[in-house]
Amino acid sequence: MQGDMTHHQPRKKTPDAAHPPDASEVAGLLLAAGGGRRLGGRPKALLSHRGRPLVEHAVGVLRAAGCTRIHVVLGAESATVRARAELADCVLVDNPDWAEGMGSSLRAGLDSLTGTGAKAALVSLVDQPGIGPEAVARVLAAHRSTGSLAAAAYDGVRGHPVLFGADHWPGIAATATGDRGARAYLRAHDDTITLVECGDVARPYDIDTEADLVHLE
Repeated sequence: MQGDMTHHQPRKKTPDAAHPPDASEVAGLLLAAGGGRRLGGRPKALLSHRGRPLVEHAVGVLRAAGCTRIHVVLGAESATVRARAELADCVLVDNPDWAEGMGSSLRAGLDSLTGTGAKAALVSLVDQPGIGPEAVARVLAAHRSTGSLAAAAYDGVRGHPVLFGADHWPGIAATATGDRGARAYLRAHDDTITLVECGDVARPYDIDTEADLVHLE
């Protein structure tokens, strides 16, 4: 689920003192619908991390980074996730097409944000617990307008989280299919993406296989 990891040189953000970013305009969008096929069918949202479901940890990271509005896309065993995880104050979005891949969850999440007044979505993945609040806050700070397009970078390699200004949502939804997510859209708009280096504060590993479970605590 790590997405397109094509090499790019990070573009340094230029602070704009006259127009500082407003984090309240950015909604956190957590994609947590996967069924964990390579984990024996264990939904990633329900994996245990620090004594609680992994989806809870991921929501906590978004909150600690400054997201005040969080939408969580659920899919596999969504009823169980709702029952076991404490997701108070989150908007829970059910994706009945979750088995089609991450693209369907991204479309469902962006659709749930339409009309809410959000000017950008900060998209994170439930299976990357090595990415903490500091990295997420850096990407959040790259928000400037509905035209913003930014992503975390790890030693110059684009990863998650990714920030999509609302102007980009229709184009992303139109191209998000299968497990590709926003890869096609990002590739087509490569020259406009602000890369925010986070390799010094986070590790972008995925929890995809049994071997990856060693990263959970």
